[in-house]
Amino acid sequence: MSDLATRSGLPDALRVLVNDFPRPMWEGHSNFDGLMRFWLDRHLMFRDLQTRLLEGAEGTLDGTTEAKSFARNAFRLGGFLLNQLHEHHHVEDHHYFPRLEKLDARIAPGFALLDRDHHALDPLIHGLGESINTFLQDPDNRQGLGALHEGLLAFDALLRRHLMDEEELIVPLILKYAPDLG
Repeated sequence: MSDLATRSGLPDALRVLVNDFPRPMWEGHSNFDGLMRFWLDRHLMFRDLQTRLLEGAEGTLDGTTEAKSFARNAFRLGGFLLNQLHEHHHVEDHHYFPRLEKLDARIAPGFALLDRDHHALDPLIHGLGESINTFLQDPDNRQGLGALHEGLLAFDALLRRHLMDEEELIVPLILKYAPDLG
């Protein structure tokens, strides 16, 4: 199956349900419930936090944001993002995905792909935490800021790819089968 760092989307074999349930119809579907909205809102929050961190790092690099101001945000937003991502993946891996992968054999291999994504993202989450901590020790150190920015850029691309693919696998599955995940 595709590697997170090199794939440009879900492999065609895993797109069978998203082809039947394209993104524009999700929210209007009768099986799009509160849990689905909450889960997608978490993904939106991850994207937003990542964007805010990237914009803060870029603003600090170009001098439009003070390093100490960005450091306060990096501490707060970065810690929240990384902790929430870790918890989110844990809940998916141990609660939701084992139930969902049994619903449709055609996309069951997609759960192995998502599991590999989580394993690929885990060291990056830790590395990003280390980069944030290094930057926080000396916010005026341009080298530490540059390393944090590079880490944020690399992480951003992989996180966004993973979230998009996860949504395109999971949401159509839930729309089609309406499993009880409570």
